[in-house]
Amino acid sequence: MKLRFTKMHGLGNDFVVIDATRAPVDLDPARVRAIADRHFGVGCDQLLVVEPASRADVDFRYRIFNADGGEVEQCGNGARCFARFVHDKGLTAKREIRVETRSGIIAPRLREDGLVTVDMGVPELAPAKIPFRSDSDAVVQPLQVGEVTLAITAVSMGNPHAVQVVADVDAAPVAAQGVLIERHERFPARVNAGFLQVVDPHRARLRVFERGAGETLACGTGACAAAVAGILRGLLESPVRIETRGGELEIAWDGPATNVWMTGPAVTVFEGEMALD
Repeated sequence: MKLRFTKMHGLGNDFVVIDATRAPVDLDPARVRAIADRHFGVGCDQLLVVEPASRADVDFRYRIFNADGGEVEQCGNGARCFARFVHDKGLTAKREIRVETRSGIIAPRLREDGLVTVDMGVPELAPAKIPFRSDSDAVVQPLQVGEVTLAITAVSMGNPHAVQVVADVDAAPVAAQGVLIERHERFPARVNAGFLQVVDPHRARLRVFERGAGETLACGTGACAAAVAGILRGLLESPVRIETRGGELEIAWDGPATNVWMTGPAVTVFEGEMALD
């Protein structure tokens, strides 16, 4: 099996994008892992698959696979790359599209300046729907991780996030704590672990340990979740510039029951073909 692909990234969060609009692509977890392998494959944090719409009110269907082969619900940086990909490939002439994901509909818009703005929908804060096992709906909740009790805010942006505030994101124990938080028993679907440093009310720094991928240079949904958590905790005000190790995203959110808007770049790196067993 020969697979045509496009390599893209959003702030260093990198993707292999596959066009499956004309014919289905046979992908199983082993093939996803082979493509994502940085030594023997193309290498990526996530694999993105563009499929035809399955309903009349959307333009495309969007599937996301982590580097470990597992399919997930949402990816913010991937959504921006998705929008650029379908426009650059001539799959649509629209600059704003509606895209079906496992977690609902998103609406990316390709701006004239080359940046992409995505309506990421309303964040989910109810523990049962994140999902997060808790008897309380408090914004800040204790989470026991080893010998340490963390103060986290649980948010779903279509995928679950546990955001903690740290004094210095560079010194944060992202690798050591991230792997424990990701598989914590209180998050039955696993979780992305965010480490948020507030610089001022409109600026913050962020590192994210993503489930199934480890720490990435940027996480779009993680930036959205971090902004939501910071605003809910009274530490941030919209709009917020979130600085990741790969670059900056702008997140705007007007509070509960309103949509989160994310703006940032999407870059094509190269195209190629890979042989798969």
